[in-house]
Amino acid sequence: MDRVFNFNPGPSTLPVSVLEEAAKDLVNYKGSGMSIMEHSHRGKEYEAAHNEAISLIKELYKVPENFDVLFLQGGASLQFAMIPMCLLRDGKKALYVNTGTWSQKAIKEAKILGKKFDIIATSEPDNFNNIPAIPAIKNDGEIDYVYITSNNTIFGTEFHKLPETNGIPLIIDASSDIFSAPIDWKNIGVLFAGAQKNAGPSGVAVVIIRKDLYDREPANVPSMLRYTTHAKENSLYNTPPTFSIYVIGLVMKWIKSLGGIDAMYTINKEKAKMVYDAIDNSNGFYKGHAVKESRSLMNITFTLPKPELDDKFVSEAKALGLYGLKGHRSVGGMRASTYNAMPVEGCKVLSEFMKKFAADNK
Repeated sequence: MDRVFNFNPGPSTLPVSVLEEAAKDLVNYKGSGMSIMEHSHRGKEYEAAHNEAISLIKELYKVPENFDVLFLQGGASLQFAMIPMCLLRDGKKALYVNTGTWSQKAIKEAKILGKKFDIIATSEPDNFNNIPAIPAIKNDGEIDYVYITSNNTIFGTEFHKLPETNGIPLIIDASSDIFSAPIDWKNIGVLFAGAQKNAGPSGVAVVIIRKDLYDREPANVPSMLRYTTHAKENSLYNTPPTFSIYVIGLVMKWIKSLGGIDAMYTINKEKAKMVYDAIDNSNGFYKGHAVKESRSLMNITFTLPKPELDDKFVSEAKALGLYGLKGHRSVGGMRASTYNAMPVEGCKVLSEFMKKFAADNK
């Protein structure tokens, strides 16, 4: 069958040109007579692809020189534990902003580890439909980091401006909006993301970490859970997910071919506007979950007038090649994940379908 428009929240759509190149290299990588997946992670062929992926991330994201780019396993979920385990020192505390499921999971890990933390803002009373106001943060030497989830996949909210931390390292779980817009590195200590939503296939987490934070690691942290272990070995301490990292490199080349992350941001705003306009101009037929000021460019959540219409919407959408639109149970309704690799045409088809569906089902 022809390619569909894949709105799934993750693993999610990848650029067709990336898939085609990966398919070619899957059998015979650069004339080597073997698959990219078969090459030794210690060999020159894979090492070149590995280093190119790191270099492209640094170039496209304008990563400062005092940061390392690491490829780690365990997904973003392991970072929920590694962050407090390695970076939250005894006698210090962390500040967390609770904007939904993924920040709650991170808070849970800090609690399991017996670390000191405060939740300084939350949108839980509103079912996480907004980015809450964050109180002024004073750098009094007692706070080791401030933690946020930049985009909330389930609820469809996103930070459009990073909080001012006055020099305290800002930790960002950017799993669902990494590489989607330019970023200011001024206060950032760590930015991490599971690759499977916006950077590549599942199986690897991208961790961009400020080098001075390595000094915080306690001596009793196991080797595999230490950032320094992986930094010293260029993320080759053990066998990494080589194919996933190789594909990340292809995705970075694709972003570069479009004009870089600034161009990607422009395209993402255009795509999201098409879908949000269909919601806002539906005379109340569709109701967006997120308040307008907090709306995500990556995950657009909305409900229909009656839950009984949900299955009909999904079924008719599939008939047009629009897949993965059913919303998460925490919100209900629909969710359109418009990540970098979602073509503009996909959002255009969805928007037109939404207009027709509303007119036909008033």
